[in-house]
Amino acid sequence: MDTEVDAIVIGAGPAGLAVAGCLSHQGAQAIVLEAENEVGARWRSHYDRLHLHTARDLSALPHVAWPSGVPTYPSRQHVVDYLERCAENVPDIRLGHRVTRVSEVDDGFEVAATSGARELTLRAASVVVASGYNRVPHRPRFAGEEVFAGEVVHSRAYRNGRAYLGKRALVVGAGNSGAEIALDLFEHGAVPSLLIRSPIHVMPRDFLGVPSQYSSLRLAKLPTKVADRAALAVSQLVYGDLRPHQIRRPKEGAITQMETRGRIPLVDVGTIELIRQKKITVVPSGIARFTERGIVCDNGDSHSFDLVVLATGYRAELAAFIVDAPPLLDARGYPRTHGASCPERPGLYFVGFRNPSTGALHDIAREAKRVAKSVAKTIATSGRRGEGARGRA
Repeated sequence: MDTEVDAIVIGAGPAGLAVAGCLSHQGAQAIVLEAENEVGARWRSHYDRLHLHTARDLSALPHVAWPSGVPTYPSRQHVVDYLERCAENVPDIRLGHRVTRVSEVDDGFEVAATSGARELTLRAASVVVASGYNRVPHRPRFAGEEVFAGEVVHSRAYRNGRAYLGKRALVVGAGNSGAEIALDLFEHGAVPSLLIRSPIHVMPRDFLGVPSQYSSLRLAKLPTKVADRAALAVSQLVYGDLRPHQIRRPKEGAITQMETRGRIPLVDVGTIELIRQKKITVVPSGIARFTERGIVCDNGDSHSFDLVVLATGYRAELAAFIVDAPPLLDARGYPRTHGASCPERPGLYFVGFRNPSTGALHDIAREAKRVAKSVAKTIATSGRRGEGARGRA
């Protein structure tokens, strides 16, 4: 049986909870559908060492303050606890409800979902997709993996390095997760290497004792080329020339890369110093194939490892459940429209699919407020109110 509400929010992570909280604040009736059995499921599954790389005071979601005593860079568990607190402001969160289809109908949208063996269909004039930038792990396959005597895991499955004391470990991917996992492995007594195949920008988490996010917010107001030069100047001042350590800078500026390719700099929390001290070894070439004892790189070099962690990123995979999604998505599969109604499909919103220099949570908070106001305006204009029952499930 169809249920009609003002809005349907897909996902109970930071973006979904932020939007739903703002909708509730606006007096709109929204149902949040979450595939997992807990809010903030992605944050719960991240590696133990993870902390926000953005400052607490710039990373609050609307209408919910961080509790006193939380450090400048909240831990994974701090974030989970905070999301639980945000969920208290959302009247109708339906956990264990996996969305299978979002389709456009004459008077809005129809959303199909499953909960165990049960299937349900909901209708709303507005749908907010907040299923996550990192919904599905990207897990490349390599020739010869089946003969490798060691362990290969995606970073989604990595928790900590306690089991790898004395083990030779390769982390593939020099994004923020890869760099921090390499650091975690070292701290647990492993012998880590970090595969950095492509040029990367490196920025400090703090600059002159202040979170770099404050500088990023100022840079965001400048022309892109000017911001590129400023970011480069900071990186050069802090790190100098990293080419002797097999780390190359891209020709494109850091801000340009974020805006055009969605590629963010490595926000360093100590990995670069360990590379300088030769406590983390850089492997500067991609994997051609696995062998029984390790890998052979594209440049012909061979290395022995006991563990390979694939910090190879994630995909949003929005086309898996949104009907006729391709016109809405860019070449990477992410939405073309952020925090506003899609021009091609009015009433459909995407929130939380950017990873900007100003901080993901900071931007989610801004997008959530805009979307809630837009949905409230739609409700006021149409004069329609949803009939669905409230109450957390």
